[in-house]
Amino acid sequence: MTARSSGLHNVFTVDYWRRFIKFNLVGLTGVLVNEGLLVLLAAGGLYYIYASAIAIEVSIISNFVLNDFWTFRDRRHGHVVTRLLKFNGLMLIGLVVNLLILYAGTAYLGVNYALSNLLGIVAAFLVRYWLSVKYAWIKKEEQSVAPELPGNALLAD
Repeated sequence: MTARSSGLHNVFTVDYWRRFIKFNLVGLTGVLVNEGLLVLLAAGGLYYIYASAIAIEVSIISNFVLNDFWTFRDRRHGHVVTRLLKFNGLMLIGLVVNLLILYAGTAYLGVNYALSNLLGIVAAFLVRYWLSVKYAWIKKEEQSVAPELPGNALLAD
């Protein structure tokens, strides 16, 4: 398998790194939304797992909006609701990873829930980026059809 066929050639482009940096900046805002809402909801008496699930979902939606209008603006196609549902479905994998690490860190290791949540965010980050690039904002490639030239039927036989 060559670098081109595996998609590794994209890592060496300026566009890849520009998009990666944008994705990270959006992700940082998502961390602030996630962590801030978790702490607020938990301080208000909501069980930390429930608070985290709500905080993660709100951060997923805010990340979608920012990524859709900024990071992947050139790759979006279809209706915004369809893109949101697709993105949200893919990001639920990260939600599960985040919640598992949050629960394990807090319940079994005795780590404060806010710190366990940050560890969960870090663990889910690469999976979320890969899912975003690979499945959420797929660049529609132009389909080209070779023109039918006289005599091509003879060459096909």
